[in-house]
Amino acid sequence: MKTFFSLIVAILISFIPGAIGVLFTPIAGHTNAWFNSLNQSALTPAPIVFSIAWTILYLLLGIALFLVWRQKRKVSHKLIGLAELLFFFQMVLNAGWSYVFFGLHMPMLAVFVLVGLILVSLYMAREFQKVSRTAYLLVLPYIVWLLFAFYLNGVIACWN
Repeated sequence: MKTFFSLIVAILISFIPGAIGVLFTPIAGHTNAWFNSLNQSALTPAPIVFSIAWTILYLLLGIALFLVWRQKRKVSHKLIGLAELLFFFQMVLNAGWSYVFFGLHMPMLAVFVLVGLILVSLYMAREFQKVSRTAYLLVLPYIVWLLFAFYLNGVIACWN
């Protein structure tokens, strides 16, 4: 039961950036007109794709965090602590990106936040790999999506 509870907590924690980000995204209403007025890449997915993708990615991140937590007795506390710190730092940057892009309407600044998010996430993945190969593999789709987001954000920053 304790293991199941830890899994649920890890998953809930992983959804925090999404819960914060939804306050600033086009579905919140006030940013919809602004976002729709932007010149965007032809590769920009439909809004439903973003919702589905982020739900899956946050779920994978939560499971990855749980797998790292499960290794606490087998791996040094220092290594686990660094992996957790990087996880939480990428969460802050993830939520921050939504605020900068959708809340402040500053796509160029959001590109820089996204670069930081990608770098921290790559570092996090490397540290997760030291703790749990499965956790590392679960983080890879997130990094790929962040790279795609970087492209989309970059196009918007350059074209507007």
